[in-house]
Amino acid sequence: MKTNYPLFLLILPTLIFAQYQYEPSAEHPFGLPNPKAPKEIMDFAPMIGECDCKSQSQNQDQTWAGPVDMVWRFKYIMNGTAVQDETLKANGGHSGSIRQFIADSTQWYVHYYSNKGPTTVLPTWEGTKKENGNIILYRAQKAPNGMEGFYRLTFSDMDENGFKWAGEWVNPDETIVYPTWKIDCTKRKPQNGSVNDRQEIVKASQNFSKACMDGNLEGIMDSYTVDAKIFPSGLDILEGEKLKAYWTPRDNGSKIAHHKITSEEIKFFGDYAHDYGYYEGKTERADGSIAEWRGKYVVIWKKEDGDWKMYLDIWNNIKD
Repeated sequence: MKTNYPLFLLILPTLIFAQYQYEPSAEHPFGLPNPKAPKEIMDFAPMIGECDCKSQSQNQDQTWAGPVDMVWRFKYIMNGTAVQDETLKANGGHSGSIRQFIADSTQWYVHYYSNKGPTTVLPTWEGTKKENGNIILYRAQKAPNGMEGFYRLTFSDMDENGFKWAGEWVNPDETIVYPTWKIDCTKRKPQNGSVNDRQEIVKASQNFSKACMDGNLEGIMDSYTVDAKIFPSGLDILEGEKLKAYWTPRDNGSKIAHHKITSEEIKFFGDYAHDYGYYEGKTERADGSIAEWRGKYVVIWKKEDGDWKMYLDIWNNIKD
């Protein structure tokens, strides 16, 4: 028997999925970056996951206290548009923060909270990622002698193995630096692909989309392994020069105006990973008209020289 359901009941699951698809889940325990978020959402990508850390504060005599063991956990929240972190210290001190990048001010805003210093108004640090790769944040704070200055937080040496963090008081021109706190973190390695591996695949997919929209053949080819094979609908399996010829932009006045890949699942098996989901796009024709298209894909990724690249790539369109 055929049952007719109200249209909104059919649409509702899709809307709910769209609202939460980048939230932490069993498949992605620390969430995913939302492609619609500012690109700076990737600034904290190396920290996403869990680290085992040693935290040290400076004594009043300027010696360093003994290290305190702690876990520092980062994850994407608000459907992949912000970052939350929390620290769990062996001495019972716990803290955390909400990190949001506000594009209009081109700054990160970090709202900090702690179980040892609850407050009705959360202190806020502001800053950006610098050209040297460090993330530096500031909050106005006077020195004990009343001198104007800032408390400066610096994330450095960020990679898949961990990162370093430093808390320092500095004067306005940063010619005086007084260290007060330092933390050294080592990344935990999940069993089924690291969080960094997942983020690298998401980023590689985004780079592929950008290369398609830019008509950048070199960027497209760099997304594939040297022995890659593609399986376009209605064609033979293509590799090598035939693969390159397939992606070579046509001189017919048309261009890809939009290209987006949305992964449904990424699972790892050693230096390989399978990835499936949906793609969508728009082609702007020479006469200015727009053709929209969407489809489904499966990609087998392979690590090549330390980077995740597409090894097997199959896709086909979904008819409207």
